[in-house]
Amino acid sequence: METLLPQTCVPCSGGSPPITEAEIAELQPQIPDWKMIEENGEKRLQRIYKFPDFKQALTFTQKVGEEAEKQGHHPALLTEWGKVTVTWWTHAIQGLHRNDFIMAAKTDAIAAQFAQ
Repeated sequence: METLLPQTCVPCSGGSPPITEAEIAELQPQIPDWKMIEENGEKRLQRIYKFPDFKQALTFTQKVGEEAEKQGHHPALLTEWGKVTVTWWTHAIQGLHRNDFIMAAKTDAIAAQFAQ
């Protein structure tokens, strides 16, 4: 199994198929703290990160946004005092793509910088 973190997102169009249940089962162990949710009939990955204050939550949000821009794949980010909710899914296919799992792994790596 190829590790998600060093991978880059690939351009995805509306014609790309969503990830299969078998692929989800293969990739999910690499991002064990992420929940699979369904919203508006679409599967999404979501995780809530905790921080000691708003300033660190905001800095984390900025770093996730910068990585999203580099990869050309953007999440829903909800920044609140002491926490940030990150939700990944692929709008073009109204569901999950491998890119979402790659970005979840990259988001975890960003969060790890704050735990030190």
